[in-house]
Amino acid sequence: MANADRSWAPRSGAPRRSGRDADKQRSRPRREQTSRSSDQAKYDGPSIDEAITGRELDRSVSQQLRGLPEKLAARVARHLVAAGQLLDDDPATAYQHTLAARARAARIAVVREACGEAAYAAGEYAEALSELRAARRMNGAKDYLAVMADCERALGRPERALALAKNPSVANLPEDLKAEMTIVEAGARRDLGELEAAIRTLENAPLRSRSRAEWVVRLRYAYADTLLAAGRTEDAIVWFHRTAGADVEAVTDAAERLTELEGLVVTDTVEDDEPGTPG
Repeated sequence: MANADRSWAPRSGAPRRSGRDADKQRSRPRREQTSRSSDQAKYDGPSIDEAITGRELDRSVSQQLRGLPEKLAARVARHLVAAGQLLDDDPATAYQHTLAARARAARIAVVREACGEAAYAAGEYAEALSELRAARRMNGAKDYLAVMADCERALGRPERALALAKNPSVANLPEDLKAEMTIVEAGARRDLGELEAAIRTLENAPLRSRSRAEWVVRLRYAYADTLLAAGRTEDAIVWFHRTAGADVEAVTDAAERLTELEGLVVTDTVEDDEPGTPG
């Protein structure tokens, strides 16, 4: 999906209020107290490794933070770095870091992009879609289109995913992002019960590319899986083999699927060849 740099802190704690402020807080309705507490926790963000300085950010990302006051920019940068480090293993916490960054710098596109990607990784698809739309309005980037389309699928709106797949900008995306959109488009067709259309969508992609790039592996896997869903088991086995042959990084479970499928095919063949039981 969209390939934002993942080198995208918390304050040591919110300033302590005086006793007078605390008395005022106690006098407010509990609902308001809860809301303020939740908002403050979101602003503060999760705890963060003190070794993170924010200077780990890619220069192109740091440049977007230059319009902020120095201390504020450093806070935002540290949250983004922490989010990038946690995105794969703990996307929920990564998302909380990006929310803390957004609370401080909501008008900066890279912050909204990071928030959208972390929300997507955390399974917060409505929030991801909202954030990526905001980022796109700010910077005009098209790299988020496949993620946005997949969010629409996850929200049960395959027709909207297909509309995004037909966006003219898709033709100009890099090969990897174009492949991701093809996979999402085929998935949306499957959501609508249009298996043959899903197969045709994938067949129009460069399935036979000699590259072993991850996007080729993912395309082939999607094609094999769709063939299987359509009942074309033997064709699916051929393409799971082609997937496994290119999948040097074990991005997919193609090898495991083959073991299962080929065992089933052999078993079915043996059963078909067995002589009938004498009467």
